Amino acid sequence: MRIVVALGGNALLKRGEKPDARNQIENVNLAAEQLAKLAKDHELVITHGNGPQVGVLALESASDTRLSEPYPFDTLGAETQGMIGYWLQQGVKNALPSANVMALINQTLVLADDPAFANPTKFIGEVYSKEEAEKLAAERGWVVKADGEYFRRVVGSPKPQRVIETPLIKVLLDAGATVICGGGGGVPVVRNGEGKLEGVEAVIDKDLTAAVMADSLEADMLIILTDVDGAQLDYGTPNARRIDRATPAEMRGYGFPAGSMGPKVEAVCRFVELTGGVAAIGRLEDATKIIAGEAGTIVTPDGTYNA
Repeated sequence: MRIVVALGGNALLKRGEKPDARNQIENVNLAAEQLAKLAKDHELVITHGNGPQVGVLALESASDTRLSEPYPFDTLGAETQGMIGYWLQQGVKNALPSANVMALINQTLVLADDPAFANPTKFIGEVYSKEEAEKLAAERGWVVKADGEYFRRVVGSPKPQRVIETPLIKVLLDAGATVICGGGGGVPVVRNGEGKLEGVEAVIDKDLTAAVMADSLEADMLIILTDVDGAQLDYGTPNARRIDRATPAEMRGYGFPAGSMGPKVEAVCRFVELTGGVAAIGRLEDATKIIAGEAGTIVTPDGTYNA
């Protein structure tokens, strides 16, 4: 099968963990072992989050007194694509030496008038207590919002329209490569009045970009890997229970929150609705079980799945 996998930020940096390179490389290598199992038997496209990493770079840039102004988010996004792409490229190659693995820095087109620019919702950077977050917001002009029991910075997250480098990704897949791309949702760009591409201040949701790529690449399956065993009803309560199988209409009807599971549910529903294919949400360590229909939340047009 041709599979697009969206790797959650938790696979790179766990909550409360210092954003040191050593910690992230160790986490990436663990993730790469699971991804290599998929790459051995399937055509694989890997995308990944970059929220914590782009937040670190943004803070460094804002604190550098040598700069007239901080580096813009499109540039920071490209930096994280290169860094994380390199870690994943090396990790998958080490776990599966026979694989040809290529990491791309790519651009994702968004609309200049997307209302998300005026309503920031995308979490980036580290987690803070409410007091710390409010202090930083006042000092740096940030917008901060609650992320579970913590608070984090948020920025605009416009909807991805298309991945500019899709034709190149197809060439690499057809040549037998495992492709790492769309990191952090891709570098956000718009077309200006002359029709030329230029970067914008935003961070795109990587799950939605994964759905756009999976559609344009004619993938058989989209898998969103996170730190929970699937989409859960009553999440965080003693009554929490995983949804095993569902249709897009059923998933949309549950009303998952916009800041966490919501974008993942939107991504899988979009892919299934547009292609009639299969999409799933589950844990990284269950990746092969998800394909076998033994784990995760699996979404199909009729709510059934037989591997």
